[in-house]
Amino acid sequence: MGDFVAMNEVYAEAFNAPYPARSAVAVKTLPKNVLVEIEVIALR
Repeated sequence: MGDFVAMNEVYAEAFNAPYPARSAVAVKTLPKNVLVEIEVIALR
């Protein structure tokens, strides 16, 4: 969650309004010490 502001800036650069829905979950650590986990729902 310490990088949430920076993630918002990247998100705003990558997508246009209306922005896609997203979620954020705070955890102590992620597997394999990754910095971010991204959840995606893709529609075809």
